[in-house]
Amino acid sequence: MSRFIRAICIGSLIASLSACAGPERPFCAPGLGPPVVLFSLFFGKAIPGRGDLTDKEWQSFLDDTVTANLPNGYTILDANGAWMNPMTHKTIKEGTKVLLVALPEVPDSLAAINRIRNEYQIRFRQQLVGMTAEHACGAF
Repeated sequence: MSRFIRAICIGSLIASLSACAGPERPFCAPGLGPPVVLFSLFFGKAIPGRGDLTDKEWQSFLDDTVTANLPNGYTILDANGAWMNPMTHKTIKEGTKVLLVALPEVPDSLAAINRIRNEYQIRFRQQLVGMTAEHACGAF
């Protein structure tokens, strides 16, 4: 095998193996802060078998679950969402609360997020709380 072909094969192998490693963590330039994980959680307000989540219920959930797990802060946005119910295959539209939080890249961060998600699902009979996570740099 020629050196040229061998070099192409080795280069292709290295490129394909690096793709298996998953997304690279960001290099955080000076002034941008350390690497963090930016979590977005999506809480549907439609409660099965009754009316929507009330402001009082949401505030109680924030106080005793969200703030307890994220004492350094978070951001809440009001939104409108839609999702397809896998049982009925119908699209459901509902009011949504979106929680944004940047946390250190440590196992305890994901554990805190999962405690929040699980509590909301149990307390308000939700099939799931949607979540996205992305790597970023953050200074607060």
